[in-house]
Amino acid sequence: MDKNFNIVIAGVGGQGVITLVQLIAEAAFAEGYDVKTSELHGLSQRGGSVETHVRFGKKVWSPLISEGEADLIISLELAETLRKLRYANKNTKFVINGYFFPYPEGLSEEEITGIIGREIKQEKRIVPASKVCQEKLEKEVVSTSYLLGYCVSNELIPLKKESVLKAMENLFPEKYLELNKKAFELVWEN
Repeated sequence: MDKNFNIVIAGVGGQGVITLVQLIAEAAFAEGYDVKTSELHGLSQRGGSVETHVRFGKKVWSPLISEGEADLIISLELAETLRKLRYANKNTKFVINGYFFPYPEGLSEEEITGIIGREIKQEKRIVPASKVCQEKLEKEVVSTSYLLGYCVSNELIPLKKESVLKAMENLFPEKYLELNKKAFELVWEN
């Protein structure tokens, strides 16, 4: 990889944003990359906005991604996608969980999906990760592992499947490991 790879991850508190950044960082480090991460919290309790940055490559000097410099934006919630548009450029790819967290007095799911359709001209994939994990594993909370599997299997993130599985073994307690591995590998089963 000639240049650093920049990922912005957005979601709401309780979705596993921090866990996802740790998985990516651990896998990238295992592959020999220099890795930097940053957590930018709003009100990161359940329902509050959470943003993280992950940068990896030969040499990374800063953990923060400048506006217009993201290679990939992973959004765990539809509305959070709109808050991260400033990091996109014409080549940025978007992977968006089709999950909607309703805010009082906020836009509807249909309105947000419409804005995403109009505003994001770059490659975007709305993935029903929460729905798939709830239906197949009866646990929506592992949708972050599913989304990471989606990104790896579709070569949207330059990491190897084996590196991510090893990172899971290093990061997850035994009681959560198998479920997260199943969620991650669901993508290859379909």
